[in-house]
Amino acid sequence: MGRTYVVEEAVGRYLSSVSLGGKASVSGLLIGQPSPQKDYVILAARTPAREEPSEKSPTRPAALDSSVDEEWVAAHACQVSRMLPGGLLVLGVFLVTAAEAGSELQHALRRLIFAVGRSLGQKRLWHFTDEETAERAVLHICSSTKKISCRTYDIQDPKSSAKPADWKYQSRLSASWLSLECTLDVNLHIPLSAAAASCPLEKNTKNGLARWAQQIENGVYLINGQVKDEDSDLVEGQKKSRGNTQAASPSFDVRVLRQLLLSPDHRSTATVQVCSGSVNLRGAVKCRAYLHGNRPKVKDALQAVKRDILNTLADRCDLLFEELLLNESPEGKAKSPQKETHVLPLRVFVPIPGSTVMLCDYKFADDSAEEIRDHFADMLDHSFPAEDLEVAEEVSPVCLVSSATNPEAPPDSLSVQQSAQPSDTTIVLKIQQNLGMIAALAVAAVAAGVSFHYFSD
Repeated sequence: MGRTYVVEEAVGRYLSSVSLGGKASVSGLLIGQPSPQKDYVILAARTPAREEPSEKSPTRPAALDSSVDEEWVAAHACQVSRMLPGGLLVLGVFLVTAAEAGSELQHALRRLIFAVGRSLGQKRLWHFTDEETAERAVLHICSSTKKISCRTYDIQDPKSSAKPADWKYQSRLSASWLSLECTLDVNLHIPLSAAAASCPLEKNTKNGLARWAQQIENGVYLINGQVKDEDSDLVEGQKKSRGNTQAASPSFDVRVLRQLLLSPDHRSTATVQVCSGSVNLRGAVKCRAYLHGNRPKVKDALQAVKRDILNTLADRCDLLFEELLLNESPEGKAKSPQKETHVLPLRVFVPIPGSTVMLCDYKFADDSAEEIRDHFADMLDHSFPAEDLEVAEEVSPVCLVSSATNPEAPPDSLSVQQSAQPSDTTIVLKIQQNLGMIAALAVAAVAAGVSFHYFSD
């Protein structure tokens, strides 16, 4: 038995309205939330038309197969993935054609879903767990008969074959989801070793974020001020019900506590290295995650929040580096200033029409509300009123400060570098030093006692 996709009825109406417009095919993305038993699809977004036609390979067959541009769809998936809060993923792709299913169509769908899977997996700071499925949907809609065919592929297995899947519509699926909010203070110091001085700043920053991701994964999280058992229900006293009949949409406040001590069986891998500079990320980020109300567990909520924390900071850094690359001038590149400060873009939220779930985008200081609204419309193929845009209330926006020593002079700064948890290294060293002082005091006290006893005799 294949997977079941529970789909918002508004998605069905949207897919029925997609017209070919003289093209051989129209492609797009399916967005929602996966779960072990079934996946929930709450949005579909048509891939925007490419301004410049792609160069067609002469080895590809004509007609349908050549009209499917998997590179462009994969790029669209990366853009849309940035706009999804924690808990939401790109669950698959859809393709609208005038013809019925055939071998040529299946080949095109297979290329499409694997291209999207590869593209989305390249920039993540987190990994899927063993409990999560790697199956992603390929949906075909025949424009003439309106017939729908849904199958899945395991995107982690290049040799996987298509499996049948159920596609079921449900009304008001996205009307009442659980929401989680978290504000995280970021104070991340990334040393730039002398050996890596020739590497681009972007690569060094990403390496530092990858190490920081381990701290986020291993942190302690409070939900509404309490530490809860990960296997317990997120909503206490929630009764199992059919469908999505939950009347309210509870909101949860999540707070992050750093893990201060290493486990006894964990050995520190701290090393001292010569540095040629550093990158500092300081500020606060506003994070959000959403869960379907079908008996979610605490571990599901924590996983969604952790991934949103990692995604939003990594995405903001990527957007900043893209902006710097676009605005880079030969004169500025030649000067190579010793210290630079850049403000990362702010997060902007907008609700899905008729839903409590909100999507996000990022706004630089000089971006207008109309530009953000147009970007939402281009990427998601839905219109959003400008007054619905909600800028996250981040009291101190995250700033990236990069500093470098003179490349002609030998670097003279030292930094403690650890592969997993840099903040824990100092604590462990401090504990070891305190133990040494305690041992020295104990030896001195014993010696004094022995001397006193000897002289008294």
